[in-house]
Amino acid sequence: MLRPGVTPDGFHERQAGSLPDRYGLRVKTIAEGRLDAELQVQPWMHAPNGFLHAASVILLADTCAGYATIAHLPEGAKNFTTIELKSNFLGTAKEGVIRCEAVAEHLGRTTQVWAATVFAPSGKKLALFRCTQMILS
Repeated sequence: MLRPGVTPDGFHERQAGSLPDRYGLRVKTIAEGRLDAELQVQPWMHAPNGFLHAASVILLADTCAGYATIAHLPEGAKNFTTIELKSNFLGTAKEGVIRCEAVAEHLGRTTQVWAATVFAPSGKKLALFRCTQMILS
């Protein structure tokens, strides 16, 4: 269940000075069982081969899933921690805005599972991501 009062601006304030903030990550929408975010690819996010570094893609997907977890913490929960994550890379980008859609696969009292898809500016899938979160009470 979506926690009341959770907003994109609240996440932007919360991330001030942290890694997602330095990447310019922006939460776009929060809904029941879903959270969407994006970031503008910058040259400093590239690997030495000139393409977007995998860690930049994971930052977007993992943060999107993490914020989604916070937005859906069950009553009485204090926080969460990631206990497993996996990523499959399907493509890359050099510029433009990449976006991520995180969708809940499981919203339990003690664990949550999120599937996130990262998209290139063209709309092509760049990565498939899945993570399991342990809920901390």
